[in-house]
Amino acid sequence: MAPIPARESLTVEFKSDVESLPDSELVAAVICMANAEGGELYIGVENDGLATGLHARHMNIPGVVALIANRTTPSLSVRAEGLPVNGVTVACIHIPKSEAIISSSEGLIQRRRIQADGTPVCVPFYPFEFARRHSDLRRLDYSAIPMEGARTEDLDPMERQRLRTLIERYGGDSTLLGLSDEDLDGALGLVTRDGKRKIPTVAGMLTIGREQAIRTHLPTHELAVQELSGTQVRLNKFLRLPLLALFERVYEQYFMVRVVEEEVQTGLFRVPVPNYDGRAFREALVNALVHRDYTRLGAVHIRWKNDGLTLSNPGGFVEGVTLENLLITEPRPRNPLLADVMKRVGLAERTGRGVDLIFQGLLRYGRPAPDYGRSDVSTVVLRFSDAAADLRFLELIMEEERRTNAPMPIDALIALSQLQSSGRLTAASLASYLQKDEAGTRILLGRLLDAGLIEARGPARSREVTLSAAVYRRLGRAAEYIHQTAFDEIQQEQMVLQYVSQHGHISRGEAAELCRLSRDQSSRLLRRLASAGKLRLQNAGRGARYLPV
Repeated sequence: MAPIPARESLTVEFKSDVESLPDSELVAAVICMANAEGGELYIGVENDGLATGLHARHMNIPGVVALIANRTTPSLSVRAEGLPVNGVTVACIHIPKSEAIISSSEGLIQRRRIQADGTPVCVPFYPFEFARRHSDLRRLDYSAIPMEGARTEDLDPMERQRLRTLIERYGGDSTLLGLSDEDLDGALGLVTRDGKRKIPTVAGMLTIGREQAIRTHLPTHELAVQELSGTQVRLNKFLRLPLLALFERVYEQYFMVRVVEEEVQTGLFRVPVPNYDGRAFREALVNALVHRDYTRLGAVHIRWKNDGLTLSNPGGFVEGVTLENLLITEPRPRNPLLADVMKRVGLAERTGRGVDLIFQGLLRYGRPAPDYGRSDVSTVVLRFSDAAADLRFLELIMEEERRTNAPMPIDALIALSQLQSSGRLTAASLASYLQKDEAGTRILLGRLLDAGLIEARGPARSREVTLSAAVYRRLGRAAEYIHQTAFDEIQQEQMVLQYVSQHGHISRGEAAELCRLSRDQSSRLLRRLASAGKLRLQNAGRGARYLPV
């Protein structure tokens, strides 16, 4: 039985039952959590986490489940159990995250959210927020709905021409170029029909709408470009342009002017090395604009600070996407139609794996991986480090890509980057960085071993890998490799000698288990100690033991 959490959170709620929790409060708490992320409601627990037990009215726990089902619309199915805690019984109600909007039978609709001080609270769930909820759950494509009150005259012919120009520039869907304006709008879903009347969709208004029309019909759309130096604000610009014009403005006028390149000679080629990778930034910018929550007020922010570049957008990760599966989950756009428009124009990666390009744009230059760690349920935050490029690491990657005549896979880049910073890792620990299972990680490590990029140490069950000696030399860090291997040998010798001192003898199997080595490696270690006169061999063959001199 899992212990009761120490405090309340978005997914944990405590309710006292000393004076019998009213049915209306119980149902309201369940509704509040079901309309958010779900979670556990503990009845019979005080706000400070002290278990005081259930009132006699609620000792019939199946009856509590039935009460919830009967007092919610649509009927909500929960699971409940009684938990003995410090001599009393509390009820734990397991509440699912509902894909429908739940209300009480009296019409109460609430949702749970976190306040600025970190504590949870139930707040009214207003009708204008329903679209956001359905969009988060991928039951509604907000970008595909008709823009109520808008007309086709609100679409800008100049922006439509910009769309055609960008298709040619970025290698988008060339079949769109031969279409008439009307057919182009229809093919991309920029307009929809309401009977005989054509109405711009949200995606259409965002993509090629006139600026004033966007301000009128989509006041949530905004982008802020900021440059901060300590507490000094050097740039603070807010823009409400249509997305294509916005992309060009930000990319060319604010991003490219801050890109500084140096060149590295690799073989016969000179390769430019930018402080920020243009393709990675482009994917990150498009992701922020496409996957933001357009039902929610708040701007997409691009901030240059002393420690790097940060992009953030309103709306957390969509349902099913987390920090733990970001690299491997299938693409799940919050606004599918808008995402499709950007792909067909050529601004977004066609396979939907733009995250891979973002990682690649940092890792292949030897920089830290992009950081999504500051993201939360309401905002996605992506940080690019401004650390100097590791030119020798880049040369290593480019040489390997020339050898294989293929780009370095993203999981291999992550593995090499982590090994460069950590020194050594097991398959299990590396799997967490790759967001893969151990079996898939071992297959990758096998390929890197065959390529001579890494070396393995220890028996199969606890084997660790490091960058190979050849890689350390190419990185100009040969001493680090020597330190690792030499210290390993010294440490292993000392462990064996201490074991023999305490137990009187040691076998090959015992040495292998003690030092996490294979039996062949342990045999070589023991023979080396015997040759150095630190141990003496007793018996030979399977019964061989090594004793103190």
